[in-house]
Amino acid sequence: MISVIIPCYNEEEVLPFFYKEICGVAKKMNKLDFEFIFVNDGSKDKTLELLKELSSNDKRVKYISFSRNFGKEAAMLAGLEYSKGDYVALMDADLQDPPKKLEDMYKIIKSEDYDCVGLRRVSREGEPKLRSFFARNYYKIINKISKVNIVDGARDFRLMTRQMVDSILLLKENNRYSKGLFSWVGYNTKWLEYENVERVAGNTKWSFSKLFIYSLESIISFSNAPLMISIVLSILFMVVSLVMFLILLIQLIKGAFISYILLLCALILFVSSIQLFATGILGIYLAKVHLETKNRPIYLVKESNINKR
Repeated sequence: MISVIIPCYNEEEVLPFFYKEICGVAKKMNKLDFEFIFVNDGSKDKTLELLKELSSNDKRVKYISFSRNFGKEAAMLAGLEYSKGDYVALMDADLQDPPKKLEDMYKIIKSEDYDCVGLRRVSREGEPKLRSFFARNYYKIINKISKVNIVDGARDFRLMTRQMVDSILLLKENNRYSKGLFSWVGYNTKWLEYENVERVAGNTKWSFSKLFIYSLESIISFSNAPLMISIVLSILFMVVSLVMFLILLIQLIKGAFISYILLLCALILFVSSIQLFATGILGIYLAKVHLETKNRPIYLVKESNINKR
């Protein structure tokens, strides 16, 4: 069996297109059983009603509906926890992840020594240039400061073995960044390259600000490098202060006039701003620890037609 997990947030416009597409893929792969696990992440439109209608006509359609919007990471986790397949696929409902690729992914994972096959975008056509610029540089930064490798252009769309999925489910952290977790657990992964595909309908739920915050959280989750910023800056400004005192001493020896109060005020203000910056970074880490110690559930299910495995 292949479990296909589809996180949904206000996807009523695109669901009919996606369902038709994934059913076509399942028909081609008719030697396999399928379950389609749609995770309704607190949608405010008719997504849940559509899912109920689909499930009443197709026993393969399962749905999990959250009590509110918990985010895509929570939706993916829920799908993984409820999935029963020997292989598990993750994909978006907007058809930017071409479902037809699933057949190729399955052939690779069965015939070659891979535990995961994922899709990687080789172009960002149709995407705003500013977002593309920041996205490319984000991958460069995180791969330099993190011990795990995050592939540039990697999508959440992937097919995994049950063993890999079970390993991912052992990671119970609250602040999740799935791309990093998929890399952290290891296992052999093959990447299939494809050109960027536009949404078939509706609008993206990821604004630039949301992506920026998400990237910051991923860096904090998988790297301690930001903690080193305060140490590096403290050494830098210690050197600067010594140089300033040396210059001040030379001017004193030469008898030149110096505004000591102005110099002192500028120095105090500059060092204080650095201290506040370093404290802010520490505060972010403490906030993450605080959330983890609360041990709150990552999501809450309001209703579903499927039982957790």
